[in-house]
Amino acid sequence: MAKKSTPPRNLRIADQIQKDLAQMIQREIRDPRMGLVTLQSVTLTPDYAHAKVHFTVLGAEPEVAAAILNERAGYLHSLLFKRMHIHTVPTLHFHYDGSVRHAVEMSRLIDEANATRAKDDDQV
Repeated sequence: MAKKSTPPRNLRIADQIQKDLAQMIQREIRDPRMGLVTLQSVTLTPDYAHAKVHFTVLGAEPEVAAAILNERAGYLHSLLFKRMHIHTVPTLHFHYDGSVRHAVEMSRLIDEANATRAKDDDQV
């Protein structure tokens, strides 16, 4: 039976940061301009000094949500510091992840092309 290997420390910390931040954003940041934020991933630098937090947003402009999150990054950092028991809690940098919006647009274009093709096949 193969042993399950534990993920590298970097991945475990990134996952924990993502989980904790998701809870803190929902509970601590009450700004109606922000909409519903979903954290997609967290990427840490090798020295754990910085974390890129990739997010998507529903019901708000991505630029507005990114500005609010980056404005409150220091506050969220201090909450993370109290919650996590590691030597270095990374500085948070929030970046909008447009891949979901791009995927929806591509899906719409494919559906449109298939509908046009079906219509052309019916006419022949």
